[in-house]
Amino acid sequence: MTSRIELARVDLRGRTPTTAELRTALPRGGVDVDSVLHHVRPVVEAIRDRGVEAAQEFSVTFDGVAPAAIRVPAAELERALAELDPAVRAALEVAIARTRVVHADQRRVDTTTEVVPGGTVTERWVPVERVGLYVPGGNAVYPSSVVMNVVPAQAAGVESLVVASPPQAQFGGLPHPTILAAAHLLGVEEVWAVGGAQAVALLSYGGTDTTGAALLPVDMITGPGNIYVTAAKRLCRGLVGIDAEAGPTEIAILADGGADPIHVAADLISQAEHDVLAASVLVTDSVALADAVDAALTAQLAVVKHRERVTSALTGAQSGVVLVDDIDQGLRVVNAYAAEHLEIQTADAAAVAGRVRSAGAVFVGAWSPVSLGDYCAGSNHVLPTAGCARHSSGLSVQTFLRGIHVVEYSEAALKDVAGHVVALANAEDLPAHGQAVRARFEALR
Repeated sequence: MTSRIELARVDLRGRTPTTAELRTALPRGGVDVDSVLHHVRPVVEAIRDRGVEAAQEFSVTFDGVAPAAIRVPAAELERALAELDPAVRAALEVAIARTRVVHADQRRVDTTTEVVPGGTVTERWVPVERVGLYVPGGNAVYPSSVVMNVVPAQAAGVESLVVASPPQAQFGGLPHPTILAAAHLLGVEEVWAVGGAQAVALLSYGGTDTTGAALLPVDMITGPGNIYVTAAKRLCRGLVGIDAEAGPTEIAILADGGADPIHVAADLISQAEHDVLAASVLVTDSVALADAVDAALTAQLAVVKHRERVTSALTGAQSGVVLVDDIDQGLRVVNAYAAEHLEIQTADAAAVAGRVRSAGAVFVGAWSPVSLGDYCAGSNHVLPTAGCARHSSGLSVQTFLRGIHVVEYSEAALKDVAGHVVALANAEDLPAHGQAVRARFEALR
């Protein structure tokens, strides 16, 4: 018999807390990356110093198996796709097609601005040359993460892609075959059987495979992972670029009394299914809805596959119900919370969603659940967590592009502004800057 679930409640009714107070009062999970850096640093340093040999040792320690080679043979990619469940293949093809449609529209174009006659500044958008895309393999298998990382990189024009995913003992040291199939379906030719912090380090430093083939280092690493992957990304940042330090997944739902408690409960459970640290938060002006959602959670948990994991997440300090006076106050709450995923289940949901200023992604109305965005909406599901949506965006084509300014001035255009350059250089006590301009127009010898 399933115990009754009652989400913890934070009652903000009749109060006007500041944004700073809201950030403290709201349920929030999180992980202390600093607490594991001392465990991860030796892994990164071992990979730096000993390469694949060290990576294989860590694979045995953490994954229970070392692959025969880090790079997965092409024949294994082909075999994985050939043996993939046709229903899963069809679903992946839909997800890929929709994600490509959305991300194709994100590609920036070069622009040239004529500042003055004879003086132009062009902004060129140049893709990162080589990218490592990490796909975790812990509580679940994530072919959808292959799609969400590969598609925007390809749309950006990245020429060299490598997908890294942990080796699996049950598959002879290869990554899960569904991961391999998804990579092959997307046209990815290079997949590495390496996971965890050692994968991040090997992608950063490169090495020589057991076959003698070179494993070239990458310029950027993207993709979610556990706290050890996040710590490794922090340690390697600078040597490589990273997308973000992702924390446990989270969902916030802003709902009024007209929302269906069955839908709300199902969506809260869907994200709690990921991890015992996942956050599920309901923000509502209706006590009746909050009570009905508790009842619906209890009923649905009776048939949930990962009941223990879900229950731990829902009853953790990171989850709960926030009671507000009205939807206006609810908007202030969700903007302060800055959820990775935010659902709007209110009257006139589109208008309410238009007032959201901080969220990784917004899902509007009863028929746009987060699960749709996880797979087949066309949007990207690699999103900022832990309130980082206040200042950061999710994974997109822009993640893989670098803006380069190209400055071209004629002699006349430079001469026209030379005096201003000299004046500013002198004001900053950097006279050689001004001299570099004057030298072009004055005899210095």
